[in-house]
Amino acid sequence: MYQDAAIQASLKKVEAARKANIRLDPPRMSAEEKDALLKTYHPDYRESQFTTLLVGPNKGEKVPLELAELLEGKSRLEGVSVDLSKADYTTDVLIIGGGGAGASAAIEADNNGVSVMIVTKLRMGDANTMMAEGGIQAADKPGDSPAQHFLDAYGGGHFAAQKDLLYKLVNEAPDAIRWLSDLGVEFDKTTDGTMITTHGGGTSRKRMHAAKDYSGAEIMRTVRDEVLNRKIPVVDYTAAIELLLDEHGRCTGAVLQNMETGELLIARAKTVILATGGAGRLHYQGFPTSNHYGATADGLILAYRAGARLLYPDTLQYHPTGAAFPAQIYGALVTEKVRSVGAMLINAEGEAFMNPLETRDVSAASIIRECNARGKGVPTPTGFAVWLDTPMIELKNGEGTIEKRIPAMMRMFAKHGIDIRKEPILVYPTLHYQNGGVKITSDGQTDIENLFAAGEVVGGIHGRNRLMGNSLLDVIVFGRNAGRNASEKSKVVSIGTATLDHLSKFNDLLRKAGVHDDTLSPRLLPDYRRKG
Repeated sequence: MYQDAAIQASLKKVEAARKANIRLDPPRMSAEEKDALLKTYHPDYRESQFTTLLVGPNKGEKVPLELAELLEGKSRLEGVSVDLSKADYTTDVLIIGGGGAGASAAIEADNNGVSVMIVTKLRMGDANTMMAEGGIQAADKPGDSPAQHFLDAYGGGHFAAQKDLLYKLVNEAPDAIRWLSDLGVEFDKTTDGTMITTHGGGTSRKRMHAAKDYSGAEIMRTVRDEVLNRKIPVVDYTAAIELLLDEHGRCTGAVLQNMETGELLIARAKTVILATGGAGRLHYQGFPTSNHYGATADGLILAYRAGARLLYPDTLQYHPTGAAFPAQIYGALVTEKVRSVGAMLINAEGEAFMNPLETRDVSAASIIRECNARGKGVPTPTGFAVWLDTPMIELKNGEGTIEKRIPAMMRMFAKHGIDIRKEPILVYPTLHYQNGGVKITSDGQTDIENLFAAGEVVGGIHGRNRLMGNSLLDVIVFGRNAGRNASEKSKVVSIGTATLDHLSKFNDLLRKAGVHDDTLSPRLLPDYRRKG
């Protein structure tokens, strides 16, 4: 498959050095080395790619250019007459988003005996949860503990996580695994039923539970089926374009838009849960993305305009191993599990240039350094890349390991004529995760009363970098948390008069600050039309 002469020449160097590289155990970087590397090469440190917000709860703070354009953009309801006296939908708990967090929240709210409904921009299950591959962390084996899990995640997030949220994440992790298993998730197990666990980048213990490399899809399948089996109402192809607040500033529903007809609809609720996911389809700094088609930061926009503070909106996760070749799968996720089962990152000269289980931000910055400053990237049609030496896996672990442990990866590349059991693959960082997001309290509530949030739309749980396997854990722990607390709160809430007054107030702030951005916001879907 690798026909280009430069790629072929590099491939020969990789093959020649493989036996020696297998025996290597590259040292982990010191804290000082990591800090210098990140500041020099990680995209979060490119000052030219950020701007300062002029209005809103985060006024004066920096955010990516692409996000600022939407946060300070033009509401889709500007100049539109909306009859707020009607209600097309009425429910106790309205959940915006149909991924793992939204589904988990719906199940728990339903358990609490209240009415609940989900509205989702695409289809139920079209979410980054479905795209996750490698696994879900939980310290539930001898020799491990939630305390150790906390230390790994806190350090991996540059000691910036909101401690109460991280405490909840790690302590409720074992119960999350039991809950999923009881619902029917088919985790990998030995013949005696023991869960198989592996390392991930930045972990000090083997606590990664997986369903081969279909972990997110298997979890999403299970929670989606549970929602549908309970006959919880799901409204597909319907996006939330603004939140509704009552006369006291409490969230009381949302204005929805049918994605097919453009019809505006009103949903009234006692409490609302934002579970809208991430922002990869904004393609920050022109990076490719591993995210699903609808990941356009909707929840950040809606919450911010309504007055909710964001936490760490300037930090994104660029997964170190996105597919860099062939072009048909450019940016697609190559799970970190490929490295946890034995593959190493190798530059164009056949050199192993880093420990394969460094944290994701360090790994991504190392790859960018090899391709840029050191000139040791492999030229591809889309730029430069490094090798992920997958044949090492079976040399270390025996024939059949790849098909057994990472079959999705084997099949994805096989469709393009690459047998990863015999040939290494080319990778480069891909925009993967929104580290920052809406600030919440430990009960899942935002700065706005009766507005809760869960999943990737939330900031603070992981600090400024997330470890592998903590996102699938996050959507379950905090999805369930939001569902329980929002449903309980709904029992004592009286619905007020719905208003959109916060929009006129926000627009006044924009005018006073001299911001005249006609970008329609939220974006809803990426625009891939050819320009010019």
